[in-house]
Amino acid sequence: MDVVIVEDERLSAERLRHLIHKIDESITVLDMLPSVERALEWFRDNTCPDLAFLDIQLSDGTAFDLLRSLHVSLPIVFTTAYDEYAIKAFNYNSIQYLLKPIEKEELKGALEKFRSMHGAAVDEPSLPDRLETIQKTIRGEFKRRFLIKVGEQYQNVEVSQVAYVHYQDGHCLLTTREGGEFLIDYSLDQLEDILNPLDFFRVNRQFIVKAEAIREIHTYFNSRLLLRLSPDTPSEIIVSRDRVNHFKRWMDS
Repeated sequence: MDVVIVEDERLSAERLRHLIHKIDESITVLDMLPSVERALEWFRDNTCPDLAFLDIQLSDGTAFDLLRSLHVSLPIVFTTAYDEYAIKAFNYNSIQYLLKPIEKEELKGALEKFRSMHGAAVDEPSLPDRLETIQKTIRGEFKRRFLIKVGEQYQNVEVSQVAYVHYQDGHCLLTTREGGEFLIDYSLDQLEDILNPLDFFRVNRQFIVKAEAIREIHTYFNSRLLLRLSPDTPSEIIVSRDRVNHFKRWMDS
């Protein structure tokens, strides 16, 4: 699991990182960001993490200012010394609201709640699941085309032409091999069920990619992988650490 900490008090940020690693050493703290401005820069330049820990009162604004500017659906654990923002916090995608000083057991409970809600681990498909996938492929049960509205018209996009699909600003965007980009009325979770998993893989919370669209695979820090796709993407595509082994087996299948 990849997380970021947005906290303007360095000691508080370090203590939180220490507690996270005491609870689960496999969790990667990608960065500790001291302000709204720095956090906006980081989210603009990096792939969205699995979970964010946000202090509410920051040196140049509040966590709510940050979230209004991000326009992404991001699971959040709010961390604050004040209880007056609890109701407002749950208007956002809040997992938990932790009051400082944060206790280990409370933090552990928040992480367990996140896992139960979002399924942080990626399970390797069982043999029956793989056989079912093959049978569905033979029977032609996976999606073959998308009917997409473009202006006042509709057009078909064959799945064979799809390079990748990604989540951005509350919508799913489909990109074709020729670089065309189309808004589609599906969630990534729905697409995982209807696209053939022999061809498509969800590399992180925001991207489903087709094997043919992967141009390069590079090693990346914290045991992750960096992908270069064709067509190019505006941001780096990182394979989440808990998906790396499954991804390698998928590519080598």
